[in-house]
Amino acid sequence: MQERGGWSGFHEQVEVLEGKQCWPGQVSTTLPPLTGMALSVLVLLLLAVLYEGIKVGKAKLLHQVLVNLPTSISQQTIAETDGDSAGSDSSPVGRTHHRWYLCHFGQSLIHVIQVVIGYFIMLAVMSYNTWIFLGVVLGSAVGYYLAYPLLSTA
Repeated sequence: MQERGGWSGFHEQVEVLEGKQCWPGQVSTTLPPLTGMALSVLVLLLLAVLYEGIKVGKAKLLHQVLVNLPTSISQQTIAETDGDSAGSDSSPVGRTHHRWYLCHFGQSLIHVIQVVIGYFIMLAVMSYNTWIFLGVVLGSAVGYYLAYPLLSTA
């Protein structure tokens, strides 16, 4: 409790909560400090789990794209030129190019989401709060533990 001097010469009691002054009878509109911190740590823990899941999912998606794409596009182009298949309008090479660009666009979008989440996590850790740091580390460990088995499944 701090005292504040008034014009009339008497002192009112002022409660200081997290650097904000609350006058007697004023209701605080913020969460209690422990609840706010617990929610922050929980949200960052879940963000770290999501980050690890996206990272592993992106690696698995890249592997599936490389396995499912037919022989390289340059080999298909050579094979088609040798076979003189100039009569068809929609060649398999055109469809392969289109499919490759769609996969590349999807992977780029996933990468951007991963980078944004990573920067949010980094900014939170840069608050130098021990509990937030431990929440991020625990979330990263749990996320990797949950997502790693997905790499070995077919």
